[in-house]
Amino acid sequence: MHTVVVGTAGVTASDVLAVARGGARVELSEEAVAALAAAREIVDALAAKPEPVYGVSTGFGALATRHISPELRAQLQRNIVRSHAAGMGPAVEREVVRALMFLRLKTVCSGHTGVRPEVAQTMADLLNAGITPVVHEYGSLGCSGDLAPLSHCALALMGEGDAEGPDGVVRPAAELLAAHGIQPVELREKEGLALLNGTDGMLGMLVMALADLERLYRSADVTAALSLEALLGTDKVLAPELHAIRPHPGQAASAANMLAVLKGSGLTGHHQDDAPRVQDAYSVRCAPQVAGAGRDTMAHARLVADRELASAVDNPVVLPDGRVESNGNFHGAPVAYVLDFLAIAAADLGSIAERRTDRLLDKNRSHGLPPFLADDAGVDSGLMIAQYTQAALVSELKRLAVPASADSIPSSAMQEDHVSMGWSAARKLRTAVDNLTRVIAIEFYAAARAVELREGLTPAPASRAAIDAAREAGIEGAGPDRFLAPDLAAADAFVRDGRLLAAVEKVTGPLQ
Repeated sequence: MHTVVVGTAGVTASDVLAVARGGARVELSEEAVAALAAAREIVDALAAKPEPVYGVSTGFGALATRHISPELRAQLQRNIVRSHAAGMGPAVEREVVRALMFLRLKTVCSGHTGVRPEVAQTMADLLNAGITPVVHEYGSLGCSGDLAPLSHCALALMGEGDAEGPDGVVRPAAELLAAHGIQPVELREKEGLALLNGTDGMLGMLVMALADLERLYRSADVTAALSLEALLGTDKVLAPELHAIRPHPGQAASAANMLAVLKGSGLTGHHQDDAPRVQDAYSVRCAPQVAGAGRDTMAHARLVADRELASAVDNPVVLPDGRVESNGNFHGAPVAYVLDFLAIAAADLGSIAERRTDRLLDKNRSHGLPPFLADDAGVDSGLMIAQYTQAALVSELKRLAVPASADSIPSSAMQEDHVSMGWSAARKLRTAVDNLTRVIAIEFYAAARAVELREGLTPAPASRAAIDAAREAGIEGAGPDRFLAPDLAAADAFVRDGRLLAAVEKVTGPLQ
């Protein structure tokens, strides 16, 4: 099994994906263990002094003015975890919780938190045992970190609360720890706070969304090319020299992908045949511009994610010179903004894909295709309602594009008076990515059928390979009406698991 070694300098996006989705094992580097021990010595020294130090010998948030006596500090750490584990709603996905735990471990191992090495090792042990604390949908405002979600994870470290075992069954965390020979931790000064103060949930979801969107944007270039073919459009608008004079890199990449898919097509260039038209509609002609803008948005989001992956987010933090200082680095604004940016881009990509689908189904705009791509229009409805489903999904995408980060609700008796709502931005982006996959799948389903209905004209080899792979996967083509939902579900899976891209890239080579 793949192993990810966590050091002091952060982790990579591929590390997060390996642990969250691939079940990779986690190990602490010797450097990390040494940094953990050194920072803990600083915290222990401060804890022994009579002067109060925030997070070490005081309360938290609006209660930070109270000095806590040594005999109550272990209780204080337990209490903060228990009281902050206040999430509600359905449990979030296993991969989200694993990313959350791994990224908190990443910060702990930076040597800036003051957590003991044995606590960090227990965090790794839970991940390696496949024990996943139950984390709920609601509870994070994205400032002071993802407090409630991280608290539910810390609760499991203490042997409290519920967790899902490697078999998928939810049981008391104490039972699962005992079954795997893991000793619950007894938290000491600062450790409870250090386990809760991070942007780890929203960051983990950002990393996973970027991985999914990278696949979807390439898939959207494929489906846009198929639609262009089916509509007998021109590929001249994809020429590199046209995109070079507006040098947005994402735009150039999308145009290059579409050209690669369309290479050798016998369907393009017929826009002057029976009903001459000077230009294709925007949804066809401007596909690279829209998809390219989304790609460039992803590039910015990836930059933010990489910076955050290299960060140590906690409050207070232990500095190399021995100071323990309060700060505001836990504020989720940088991550929240790009999560919202991506939701906007996803909505627009879905919107333009739906417009191409609608054009394929409208006999007045499809340049010779049958109404709704039906076998016997009137007797058969064809793909009429598939477009309804796609339109409903796009409408939902537009609602999900409303930014969460523009909102703020004060909390903690006005101490935390401006919050990021980054967790909420991440949760809605996951739904947006899920729905965008379905939108792209419906365009592929319709475009593949439309291409096959162009009798006497030969599609590009890459298009043919995609359609053949779909048919081999049991996704049926043109014919009389049938129960459509299973076909659409199969098309969704075909796009979602990468088989569409794999079929195309066997012909084109890797798309950008």
